[in-house]
Amino acid sequence: MLRKLMTFFQPDESGAASRPGNTLHLAAAGLLVEAATADDSYGATERATIATLCRERFGLSAAEAEELVAEAEEQAKDTNELYGFTRTVREQMPPEERVQIIEMLWELVYADGTLHDYEANLLRRICGLIYVPDRDSGAARKRAMAKLGLADA
Repeated sequence: MLRKLMTFFQPDESGAASRPGNTLHLAAAGLLVEAATADDSYGATERATIATLCRERFGLSAAEAEELVAEAEEQAKDTNELYGFTRTVREQMPPEERVQIIEMLWELVYADGTLHDYEANLLRRICGLIYVPDRDSGAARKRAMAKLGLADA
């Protein structure tokens, strides 16, 4: 598994990093895993939600999404910091796509119908690290809540 993860960051013959989209997808999935585990109740429902969000957002097959989630879980387990994930997202995504990642995160943390304080704190930190303004995060939160059919609190 570790060799497979290392291939994401090793350059190819041309000197360019191999599969940059996969690196970006892994970083986004890693943030989703971090958000799902923030309230210490990570289970099959959260895992399925992450896979669905990645499948829809990145145009992956179900098998590719499952593999991506498994890789993100492995990588998140090996680190206690968000910097690697957020740096990749911040450097490789334009601002409007970073807002879409925040919307995915809001949708994930509200998937169980409630927002835990740890989840809210983590999302504020991620927004700061990937340079998403509070206004954009708030709008993304409202869109996610509307998508889930939740009343704005």
